[in-house]
Amino acid sequence: QVRVVESGGDSVQAGGSLRLSCVVSGYNYPKYCMAWFRQAPGKEREGIAALYTGTDTTDYAASLKGRFTVSQDKGKKTLYLQMSSLKPEDSAMYFCAADPLWPSHRCRVNGAERLGSWGQGTQVTVSE
Repeated sequence: QVRVVESGGDSVQAGGSLRLSCVVSGYNYPKYCMAWFRQAPGKEREGIAALYTGTDTTDYAASLKGRFTVSQDKGKKTLYLQMSSLKPEDSAMYFCAADPLWPSHRCRVNGAERLGSWGQGTQVTVSE
């Protein structure tokens, strides 16, 4: 069983930066497809970025690429989401998902909502 835990959410002012973390634990699988999503109240869940841990290949939602950067620490089994130039509209619950059986060539934002294991989310609030 794979357990996913996000952290790092906080309240920040517009223009600020924040780094979220996502730790995967459980059975020691060698590779994962991992992804970040967010959901604001009353809005649909939005994919942000995906990363395949075996190759460090990344994929981003076009609208967020440039301000958001995904990376990993393989040794710590941790996925990061570095967010910069934050805007009030970035306020949302941010979720991480992981799946050790997801094919590497399909590890993209589009379709990652079907990854098997999800965390409980971490809240990001951006004020003016």
